[in-house]
Amino acid sequence: MIRIENLSKSFTLHNQSGVVIPVMAGAHLAVQPGECVALTGQSGSGKSTLMRMIYGNYLAAGGSIMVGNVDVAKASPREIIRLRRETLGYVSQFLRVVPRVPTRTVVAEPLLALGIPSDQAHARAEHLLEQLNIPQRLWSLSPTTFSGGEQQRVNIARGFAHDYPALLLDEPTASLDAKNREVVLSLIEAAKARGAAIVGIFHDEAARDRVCDRTVDVTGFTPQRAA
Repeated sequence: MIRIENLSKSFTLHNQSGVVIPVMAGAHLAVQPGECVALTGQSGSGKSTLMRMIYGNYLAAGGSIMVGNVDVAKASPREIIRLRRETLGYVSQFLRVVPRVPTRTVVAEPLLALGIPSDQAHARAEHLLEQLNIPQRLWSLSPTTFSGGEQQRVNIARGFAHDYPALLLDEPTASLDAKNREVVLSLIEAAKARGAAIVGIFHDEAARDRVCDRTVDVTGFTPQRAA
């Protein structure tokens, strides 16, 4: 479902005379349906960079990033938007939403974008919000006013609203209490059971051991090691 071959990436520092810093070279990764792969490595080794490249936020310098039948490294903006709408979900650590949109609608947005009837989309959203212990009195409010932990749970609910064939998870259990952590791990297990291919960053070692089938150390993708 996700296949990366000979992927490379560099950053150009335009405010420092155009210095080019290579950050990744020769990266290879394959994730099958129903498999969860954890990216590991020290801080700054490229875990988040690789996730952002898979999602299309960072442009690759070379190589391919196949998600289903789409090569993200070469796809047009229109193709990227469609991929994100239908195939590739991303649960980040930070909630970015339009102010004043009710929480239940924020969570329902991925389904509404697919043309799911509003009542069905909002029912699914409310079910997830209830699972993740967001009080019902908050569902009609904007999540921009919520605590950090509540915003994270709203972000998780939105990421799991649609049954994406592929998922990117950035620290999905960070800062969660035991009750909500268990809910998130169960959602990941259910996604695997239905055949989702998952790539994630898990600093929570117990969570990683429970839901991930294997780990990939991205340090091996740095230009120094790849050479």
